[in-house]
Amino acid sequence: MNVYDSHSIAASLNSLGYKATSSINSADLIFVNTCTIRAKAEHKAFSFLGKLYGLKKKKNHLIIGVGGCVAQQEGKKIIKRMPHVDFVIGTHSIGHLPNIIKQMHIKKEHIVNIETDAIIPVIKPVADGRLREKITSFVTIMSGCDNFCSYCVVPYVRGRESSKNPDNILQEIECLVKSGVKEVTLLGQNVNSYGNKEGLCSFSELLKMINKIEGLKRIRFTTSHPKDLSDDLADCFKNLEKLCNSLHLPVQSGSNKILKKMNRKYTIDQYFNKLEKLRKNCAGISITTDIIVGFPEESDDDFNMTMKLVEKVQFDQLFAFKYSDRPNTPSARLGNKVSETEKKNRLQKILTMQKGITLLKNQALIGSCELILVEGLSKQQDKAQLSGVNGKKQWTGRTTTNKVVNFFMDNDPVCCKKTARDDTTKCQTALGKVIPGTMVFVEIENVLPNCLTGKPIWIEPN
Repeated sequence: MNVYDSHSIAASLNSLGYKATSSINSADLIFVNTCTIRAKAEHKAFSFLGKLYGLKKKKNHLIIGVGGCVAQQEGKKIIKRMPHVDFVIGTHSIGHLPNIIKQMHIKKEHIVNIETDAIIPVIKPVADGRLREKITSFVTIMSGCDNFCSYCVVPYVRGRESSKNPDNILQEIECLVKSGVKEVTLLGQNVNSYGNKEGLCSFSELLKMINKIEGLKRIRFTTSHPKDLSDDLADCFKNLEKLCNSLHLPVQSGSNKILKKMNRKYTIDQYFNKLEKLRKNCAGISITTDIIVGFPEESDDDFNMTMKLVEKVQFDQLFAFKYSDRPNTPSARLGNKVSETEKKNRLQKILTMQKGITLLKNQALIGSCELILVEGLSKQQDKAQLSGVNGKKQWTGRTTTNKVVNFFMDNDPVCCKKTARDDTTKCQTALGKVIPGTMVFVEIENVLPNCLTGKPIWIEPN
């Protein structure tokens, strides 16, 4: 969501005549978009802001602004703590940014705007040149959350749940597709409850409408709350050809006792039932999850239940975090805190187990043919700024199950000997060049720590 908001902010600044720079020292305006979902993210934000003090002393005309969840949470406290910051805007105040900047040019004085008018900003991709180069893009379909998980600060900094009108969502995606985007990821704190509050269409109905957009190749979404994952949504993975076979379904803990204290509103058995339905509809679906270790009162037995859950489910990947108290949350008031040492040990155990599971799952793909949406040159190739090995370029993309795949390819049309759908030796002639947005079947040959590698065997005609 912060990436999405940052693009919206950049578009607003472009309309005022500002242009992005890769050099912080040459900037006339620095906007720091922040996150407060965990204490570490908040600490990083303040550390970065502190480092800007010296730059502000050298460049008196420099404007420094802070936005995002830390801004919404702390408000005027940021100015008091760091007077070199010029303005603070909350998560619902992005629309006010142009007027705030104009005021800064007239009279430089501190401004704080953390209104909660629940307006979700709409990106206009035509106004942001960087978006025209993107093959994938985020689209926020709703903001805020009404679940109030006991550990989560989101309802206090993003506000209550509010869904965008489906017509506006469709228009935004159509605009992105016209600018070259081939894949969209729909964003919301709980996309499964989209439209319920306002009486709009359901999330599954929205997916069906998006699936009909001409020129769009893939649809992803995040994040899903298990309690609201409907059978109709599970059926979408079977019936919608553009919906990717991957789902992020945060479980947080394998202990029903801890889930109740977290106010998650489901049991482990209910979670398993959801997974069973999903895997029945889509046998190859990739399931990822979030885990919080060291929640207050989490015993060794509770943690072991989480380890057993991870072993049983065999997630494709998980994101595990040490619990940290967040302002205003009920769990911050709970006693029997788990020590930092124990949280660190538990985190390491669960990450080690998942590393082995992920490796085995990825190794099982060796020899398979995976359909990749090419996003561009690989990070390694792009960073080195080389033409490639033996005159070839290394491209990167993702499978429908969201696994990164790198492969080498020159820019000449190729004659492939087989396809993933046709394992004969019939030659597919002159199928076109590899460019961002191309669909390529890649035969997986190797597994690296952060990606798969392989060779192209079929390229979508250009």
